[in-house]
Amino acid sequence: MDAKVKLLLAEDDENLGVLLKEYLIAKGYTTDLFPDGEQAYHGFIKGQYDLCVLDVMMPKKDGFSLAKDIRLINADIPIIFLTAKNMKEDVLEGFKLGADDYMTKPFSMEELIYRIEAILRRTVAETQGNTQYLFKLGKYSFDARKQTLTSEDGTAKLTTKESELLKLLCNNANKVLERNFALKNIWVDDNYFNARSMDVYITKLRKHLKDEPGVEIINVHGKGYKLIVSNR
Repeated sequence: MDAKVKLLLAEDDENLGVLLKEYLIAKGYTTDLFPDGEQAYHGFIKGQYDLCVLDVMMPKKDGFSLAKDIRLINADIPIIFLTAKNMKEDVLEGFKLGADDYMTKPFSMEELIYRIEAILRRTVAETQGNTQYLFKLGKYSFDARKQTLTSEDGTAKLTTKESELLKLLCNNANKVLERNFALKNIWVDDNYFNARSMDVYITKLRKHLKDEPGVEIINVHGKGYKLIVSNR
């Protein structure tokens, strides 16, 4: 992995934090470790990072609050949450904040590396190749590169997950987007929590597009979703 990739690691468990930092550095990542959410926030302001790994339960500022503050500064930076909990509510809360992934302790460090690399590959793919980035959705123009949805009424900024999911739907417009394909393409794993997370993002996209009657995202029972775009 390119050593220029810089990670922000926020973890209040000193032993785990040091262990993770040393492992990430050994894998070629420049990694800054912060012991609480407040220090991590100030570190983020001062540094230039490519991805954040945030523990949820931290003193001074928890991981969710930290993610909200980070998103105000950089809406696009990928975020992975780490937590000792395995509560559905926490998982969904993390994804509502635009998390790119979520890992429950204890976890395999090799799996963390795999997930970081998968997210960074997607990020790189957005800036390379001949992928289509501009789509017309009725009165809306969707720019997947800028993650914006624009109409005469203004421009809405989409989260990374919203943009990735809408781009997949657009590339499969008027065809079924298989649920498992979307999950593995965007979330890497098609487990229950990720599936619930995708449902949350589908609901968000429907709200963004609700004022355009010629565009609809429908459920295809047992298969996935279909973006219906009427030719008008």
